[in-house]
Amino acid sequence: LALNPWDVVLCISGTIISCENAIVVVVIFYTPTFRAPMFLLIGSLATADLLAGLGLILHFAFVYFIPSEAVSLLTVGLLVTSFTASVSSLLTITIDRYLSLYNALTYYSERTVTRTYIMLILTWGASICYGLLPIMGWNCLKDPSACSIVKPLTKNHLIILSVSFFMVFAVMLQLYVQICKIVCRHAHQIAVQRHFLASSHYVTTRKGIATLAVILGTFASCWLPFAIYCLLGDYSYPALYTYVTLLPATYNSMINPVIYAFRNQEIQKVLWTVCCGCFSSTMPFRSRSPSDV
Repeated sequence: LALNPWDVVLCISGTIISCENAIVVVVIFYTPTFRAPMFLLIGSLATADLLAGLGLILHFAFVYFIPSEAVSLLTVGLLVTSFTASVSSLLTITIDRYLSLYNALTYYSERTVTRTYIMLILTWGASICYGLLPIMGWNCLKDPSACSIVKPLTKNHLIILSVSFFMVFAVMLQLYVQICKIVCRHAHQIAVQRHFLASSHYVTTRKGIATLAVILGTFASCWLPFAIYCLLGDYSYPALYTYVTLLPATYNSMINPVIYAFRNQEIQKVLWTVCCGCFSSTMPFRSRSPSDV
């Protein structure tokens, strides 16, 4: 096959994604203090994005060096599983943030740990099921007219994935609206109790809302173009349209470590310890709520 520059860009993106998220996974896995629910969810997100990066690399390698229908189904299944798990992990993190604010008094309990494991099981169980569909026979290898914009996925399979994405996005949007309301209410109560000026209350509220807007805006701008094109596009459309909408979706896995992991002060301390020994490995960590992550 002639080398497609878009495939090269996707492979490079996959390499960057894999390196970033591998760092997060290793830090969380080898740090005993990172066993709180919020770190488990961040670890789940990083694992999903790591697999997505590896999937992009393997897809490039197998297409140009080991072309095979069976291998193609495996790599596409891996990509479907990993990207589905990534989006679902973002939803679980949003749910965890909301519950940490809504049920602040009971958040640090055994029930929270149990709920976290249940969410992780559901997230990865559903993602693996979605990824196994092409391998189990739901593909268009024998019927090219049933293909979607992402071969060998069928049009119906991609529609289900797109509709699932819009449902996840709608739930996340509603939860972040509720989080904004809670943050505004808490900031106002603190301002009243401590006799802060109205301007201080305004600055605090604006900062919190801006952070949530960046998180949700980044997610939407990365995934919405591809999700919409999955519904409207057809296998007969030029492949260029698929690449143009798919590439921003992969950037979400590149941005996630920055938003959810590298901004965390505890993870920053561990990274500094590993890189230059600026902090002692025995330094105690300050427990933070998921809403701060």
